[in-house]
Amino acid sequence: MPPPAPQPGVIPLRPLTTGEVLSGAFGTFGRYWKPLIGVMAAAQGIGILIVAATLAITFGATYDRFSALFDPAPGEHPDGSDVAALFLSFVPAGMVLLVVMTLGAAMFSALCPAVVQEAVLGRTVTFGTLWRRSWSRLPAVLGTLLLTALAAGGPAILLYAICVPLIIRSADLDGSGPPAVFLLLLLGTLLCAPFSIWLTARFSLAPAAAVCEGLGPVAALRRSSHLVRDGWWRVFGTWLLGHIVAMAVGYVIQLPFGFVGMFGFFPNMSGPDDPSLDPGTLVFSFLFYAATLTLGGLISSLFQFSFPQLVIALIYVDQRMRKENLAAALIATAFPAPAPAAAAAAPAPEQG
Repeated sequence: MPPPAPQPGVIPLRPLTTGEVLSGAFGTFGRYWKPLIGVMAAAQGIGILIVAATLAITFGATYDRFSALFDPAPGEHPDGSDVAALFLSFVPAGMVLLVVMTLGAAMFSALCPAVVQEAVLGRTVTFGTLWRRSWSRLPAVLGTLLLTALAAGGPAILLYAICVPLIIRSADLDGSGPPAVFLLLLLGTLLCAPFSIWLTARFSLAPAAAVCEGLGPVAALRRSSHLVRDGWWRVFGTWLLGHIVAMAVGYVIQLPFGFVGMFGFFPNMSGPDDPSLDPGTLVFSFLFYAATLTLGGLISSLFQFSFPQLVIALIYVDQRMRKENLAAALIATAFPAPAPAAAAAAPAPEQG
């Protein structure tokens, strides 16, 4: 029986099983949760502040439109143009929200491979190191995500751009049931879905390659395609299982917060005819319930966002150990050879 592979960190340094990938992701989260959650919380906090400031500015600039729409003068009624103008005024805020969410996803996708780089060797890492590492690779990782989304979703977007206007036009012309274009759209969506899933899994290792190898977006996509080749089903299955586990654990994390909120909310409820009904107490109970649910959702989301990315980063390491003997390089790094012995002392001079 061959000796067990060395394990300086969260995984043995050899090709991994699916269970070892998942347990390695759990081990990485458990060992490095402080800097990992710290960077994620900092990134989310910055994003929330940006979105909140944008909404506050937008609301301040459109306050008069709110008044005209929801508090009209006697005898006046808001028309459709007021509603459309108010809606359009919040489009920039929606765009800011979309940009912040995309940058946040890219930051998380850069963060987890940076953690795994140290976790497989069992080395410690600090908040500052992770932040600088993730921030420096953010443009490359963002590029991989955008290119992947464009490649995987491009055919479906083009199909919708062609078919949806035709469906609307056909409905306006004859007012009949679903036109033939609608059936074509449905069939095209079903045909595009397998291609999108296949391409997404094929490029799933690109963020890890961009972080760990310092590659640009296009080179990282090529690198991911090379690593996934001949192992697509294994990569896809482990990736999908990681998402399922993340959702299940996130739900379990959120359950206690829901129970605490219900225990604080329901005892204060009473019948509509109860004279002791206190509106202030009811409002406080509802706010307590909403706050506990929100807190549970935030905590569970930190795990749900990070765990699948940790799984993907470990799949990247596993594929390189399978195809490129990365294990030997990792072992040499984790257990460096001792320095050569010092040269023997020169012989003492002969006595005259």
